Amino acid sequence: MKFLDLAKVYIRSGGGGSGAVSFRREKYIEYGGPDGGDGGRGGDIMAEAVDGLNTLIDFRYQQHFFAKNGQGGMGKQRTGRDADTVVLRVPVGTEVLDEDQETVLADLRAIGDQAVLAKGGNGGFGNLHFKSATNQAPRKANPGQEGVERTIWLRLKLIADAGLLGMPNAGKSTFLAATSNARPKIADYPFTTLHPNLGVVGVDNAEFVMADIPGLIAGAHEGRGIGDRFLGHVERCSVLLHLVDGTSEDVVGDYKTIIGELEAYGGVLASKPRITAMNKIDALDQDERAVKLKALQKVAGPVLPMSGVSREGLTGVLRVVRAAVVKDRELENVTEAGPWQP
Repeated sequence: MKFLDLAKVYIRSGGGGSGAVSFRREKYIEYGGPDGGDGGRGGDIMAEAVDGLNTLIDFRYQQHFFAKNGQGGMGKQRTGRDADTVVLRVPVGTEVLDEDQETVLADLRAIGDQAVLAKGGNGGFGNLHFKSATNQAPRKANPGQEGVERTIWLRLKLIADAGLLGMPNAGKSTFLAATSNARPKIADYPFTTLHPNLGVVGVDNAEFVMADIPGLIAGAHEGRGIGDRFLGHVERCSVLLHLVDGTSEDVVGDYKTIIGELEAYGGVLASKPRITAMNKIDALDQDERAVKLKALQKVAGPVLPMSGVSREGLTGVLRVVRAAVVKDRELENVTEAGPWQP
């Protein structure tokens, strides 16, 4: 299955059915009067987050979703049938954006979350509705209300507790493979990761979800390399784990490049809690480790040495990440509950 995290969709809700103009014509009833029923309501278009989906690939093969119109009213005071609702089944973590790709219409973060994207039109009144003492035989009825037609964008942001950042070939995929059940592609050339990967990481009998996104290079916010289009997948993370390639000639430059891209991307990413780790220390001797760690600590603060291949320092990094995730969850629970009151 291909990974697709952005899809353009055209939707149109159903129009309401027209009201009926009808009169009773029954034997032995001299003055029958109006009996036209109202029209039925048009179908809605709504989105629902469901379990079992992790990509928007279904919307590559079907981009148009049209609801049916409501049935027209009928004689004998019969109301037309309402049209069925059309449901767009999307993965958890999907944002629904307006045509400008900026205005968020809905954010479906949990299984079962729903949002009405286009309401169906109301049915028109039949002539029975217009009967009065001065107008006992009305010959008019309302047409149904028209449906809503619009273009929307679906953008998937993966739900993960921690996110991996780094330059291409910083060892992110190796780290994820060594710590979780994920099996991302690993090779000795840059940009082996072309789409985000999720893995369930376990440490000290506790588990959390980690997301690995394609590597960033200088100018990614301008579209260089794969660009920054996948950064949205780590926006929901509690903490970011920044892996710096210890075998690089300029570890400080690599670190500053990633931080610069986060700041250029904007939003909440630049201010998210970050943990910095220098990877691939198994390929360095003790002197090289000390020199590069010291240089990196001057600009990044505390730096954790580790190796995804030899697993040296791996458990310590996972424990620090796990502690940051737990702390963020506790703060989120306190915020949702509000301040304590006696």
